[in-house]
Amino acid sequence: MAHLELQKALAAQGYVADDDLAMAVHLALALGRPLLIEGAAGVGKTDLARVLAHVQETELIRLQCYEGLDASQAIYEWNYQRQLLSIRAAAEDGETGRSVEARIFSEEFLLERPLLKAIRQAKSPVLLIDEIDRADEEFEAYLLEILSEFQITVPELDTITATSRPIVVLTANGTRDLSDALRRRCLYAHVDYPDRTTELAILKARCADIETKLAGQIIGFVQSLRKEDLEKTPGIAEMLDFAAALSGLGIADLTQDPVALQACLTTLLKTQSDRANITTEVAQRLAGKAA
Repeated sequence: MAHLELQKALAAQGYVADDDLAMAVHLALALGRPLLIEGAAGVGKTDLARVLAHVQETELIRLQCYEGLDASQAIYEWNYQRQLLSIRAAAEDGETGRSVEARIFSEEFLLERPLLKAIRQAKSPVLLIDEIDRADEEFEAYLLEILSEFQITVPELDTITATSRPIVVLTANGTRDLSDALRRRCLYAHVDYPDRTTELAILKARCADIETKLAGQIIGFVQSLRKEDLEKTPGIAEMLDFAAALSGLGIADLTQDPVALQACLTTLLKTQSDRANITTEVAQRLAGKAA
């Protein structure tokens, strides 16, 4: 699939990707390389993996990273409760030794976590490693091995090699610097907040019934709001929630009902400080500029 065809396929699912991003995804697919996507929270990095899985007609497997994430939570672990029950049952039957050990460390008792699950699929899934910069550097180093060889060693079983190579998408919000080793193994794309034309296209793709005038006002309002001094800048998902809330209340013009507009800001502003800073007067000023 050429990058323009991929771009159209993504757009058909409501994801508007610019030429650079579409080319990066195309090359990652063509070369079988992981794709690292950086950008602010809310610009659509995670959604790209979801839509890509739909376009590729394959499963999306997601590993959400966080501080303290370790191999057992990301790769595999043993079902300890079932193992203990099996050991007790074997002891009651007079069975001991290697036969018990072999049974409890078999596939029957193995719990797949996202990374192991991803390399054992018959058809290449999309493996989303979300917010890799939130994981510890130690886990990042372990991940390098898997991304290089696409195999995992389970000491009690054997080395498990990928049945098919997953399509790997990593996202990062800039919480910490990623290692050069990880960056070298990945193709790279940066996603920023979209310009007016692109964001309007996203809104129309996701909310086809919205009136053209209101759509233009929503994009103007949200993009102006992002320029305010906020703790949490609203992303694309918040913009879509804002549009849905306005439509649900039957608002056709942002300037027609200040009270309703202020109420709908709950979809865009996610901290008390931001709610306090964007007063009715500020919201009306932004709405007036967007009208």
